[in-house]
Amino acid sequence: MISPACRDALENWLLGLTALSGASENTITAYQGDLTSFLGFMTLHRGSPQGLKALADIKTADMRAWMAQERGSGTGPRSLARRLSAVKSFYRWLAEREGFEPTAVLAARAPKFQKKLPRPLAEEAAKAVLERVEQQSETDWIGARDLAVVTLLYGCGLRISEALGLKGGDAPLPASLRILGKGGKERLVPVLDAARDAVDHYLALCPHSAEKETPLFRGVRGGALNPRQIQSTMAKVRAQLGLPASATPHALRHSFATHLLEAGGDLRAIQELLGHASLSTTQAYAAVDTAHLMAVYNRAHPKA
Repeated sequence: MISPACRDALENWLLGLTALSGASENTITAYQGDLTSFLGFMTLHRGSPQGLKALADIKTADMRAWMAQERGSGTGPRSLARRLSAVKSFYRWLAEREGFEPTAVLAARAPKFQKKLPRPLAEEAAKAVLERVEQQSETDWIGARDLAVVTLLYGCGLRISEALGLKGGDAPLPASLRILGKGGKERLVPVLDAARDAVDHYLALCPHSAEKETPLFRGVRGGALNPRQIQSTMAKVRAQLGLPASATPHALRHSFATHLLEAGGDLRAIQELLGHASLSTTQAYAAVDTAHLMAVYNRAHPKA
């Protein structure tokens, strides 16, 4: 059980995240679950509902007990680090508002974990995906729609939510698209002729009119296209091509970045194209590129 005061504080914090930092709905839902679980644990651990005063009195031992319980229940290092980050963020906000010292919480150390490198497709595989996507539907306009979406992911490096967030008024696509990404970060993305042509072809076949404020990409009944449809199409394509489970729509965005880097693209420029807030996020692609080069080197120069 969580006290009404804590529940109100949590709701106000989440509202602030939505309004001020533009956090996505998925992020807000995850944070709400993380904090609700944390507060629920503290209630059981300390034997009473945790009001704001009790929260201000949480000790290092309490944090260790929570983290031990999380690890014992099977929470992996990456997930635990995310949950701890959410708890710390909430505590910084609460401490400033309530005027207490949150050292015990903020000093808790996240478990170390090996960051996963992006798993892009090889250029040949990415091209094969584009060639197969349109064939997955017997309805011409649906096949053209799926190809247009996938081409935007690979050709422009868009997130699937960004591609499906385009409106009818965005067509015909201009030379550069103004994209509003995560955290309300705005960026300009050049549009390749192939992406523009794919969208034009889709619109020419689509039975639903492209109004200025309606979704550019439509479902069968005319509503906004569900991303699960594109994920399902990709699943069919990767099965046909024998690609790994990592060949998802988001992998096409990874492929866009990696192939640009392999072609000599500047890391800073790629950061801007992807809309990463931090260069360190984009640097993961440099690690992928280095790994690729070393694999080529080792094949060409096998050790005796």
